[in-house]
Amino acid sequence: MYWYTLTPLDVILLRDAKPFTPGERAWAGSIFPPNGHTVAGALRSLIDKKDFEIKGVFLCREDKDKKKTLYFPRPLGWVGLKPLIPLHQEWNTNSPFHHAMWDQSQPCPLVTLSKDSEKDDKNYRQYLPSDAVLFYLKNGYFEKEHLLLPTDDKHNPEYEPEQPWKIETRSHNSIEDNSKQVKNADGYFVEKAVRMASGWHLAIGLNYQLDTPATIRLGGEGHRVLIQACDELGNQWKSLHNQSNENFKKEGKSIAYLVTPGVFERKHNGQAMCKPYPWEWKLAHTINNNQNKDDPSRVLVSVATAKAVPISCRIRDKNDNSKSIPAPQVFAAPMGTQYYLNKPCYLYANPDNPETQSFKGNKEAKAYHRAKGLLDLGYSELLWIKWKEN
Repeated sequence: MYWYTLTPLDVILLRDAKPFTPGERAWAGSIFPPNGHTVAGALRSLIDKKDFEIKGVFLCREDKDKKKTLYFPRPLGWVGLKPLIPLHQEWNTNSPFHHAMWDQSQPCPLVTLSKDSEKDDKNYRQYLPSDAVLFYLKNGYFEKEHLLLPTDDKHNPEYEPEQPWKIETRSHNSIEDNSKQVKNADGYFVEKAVRMASGWHLAIGLNYQLDTPATIRLGGEGHRVLIQACDELGNQWKSLHNQSNENFKKEGKSIAYLVTPGVFERKHNGQAMCKPYPWEWKLAHTINNNQNKDDPSRVLVSVATAKAVPISCRIRDKNDNSKSIPAPQVFAAPMGTQYYLNKPCYLYANPDNPETQSFKGNKEAKAYHRAKGLLDLGYSELLWIKWKEN
């Protein structure tokens, strides 16, 4: 993989997947960071290649010494400084809530170990540097300083904003001819533009070497973004990826940490459905005797997630391969989602999964190729943490 930073030269417009027509819906929302479809579309101007693979999109911070650091979303399995743990007795042996009833057709509820009810008024990072994430992968927990913002003094060189971008509203008016009145139809709407904070960039890995520096057009209205090679980001990702692979090889309870939006789509009764967790991972707990308790895919115990992210996709026009057309939107599990499993388990389309090796050359395996295509666009990137009860 070759690693690059993407630096917006102005605001960028990244509309969400909600339908928008001026006059009917006056606000055009924005989504950030950009998703894999958006970035892949922008890279097409530089890459004359049908298929390529992306890692990311991630955030990147440049400090006063020009050193660049990858940043990842804060895991949603943490509340303040406290980790969330499944209520299941095999995971949480000392919880006073074991008597609580819960719907076993759903993932197990999550609770914290601490009984401390003290008011929490600290400022927490929403994005964590790669060294904090590497510590988490190695040890299974965070130190206090990993999760807290270094300082709230904007003049301090260590200052990090809670969110390294701002949303700016841009209103658009169309005036009636020979009048000072806004048109009744399609006359007024407001767009939300994104402006990144100074010293922050987007970052991606790509299995294709680009001639940099170069510019690409990203998002609505084709605002320009500067793309530059940055090998040091590749070293940071390699350390995380190697540690994650080591953790994956260990048997026993594990946590999968989603660092890019997770698209888990499958056709059900002829209709495409999206889930907050991979459809190939079945719930570990059974609710009736008809379910096979020894099924090796019964690994998922619980999920820590949040509101789904709607993503607007595009596909190649079958009549003109040089063009793309809108595709049905999908709903992704947000970055930072965590999955609690009784043992590590591959995603269906992971190229290392021995059970799907035979699908690589099988043109009939549409489900595999669809899922693999989403992984190649950077979706559903997981880092693995070995569970340590104490």
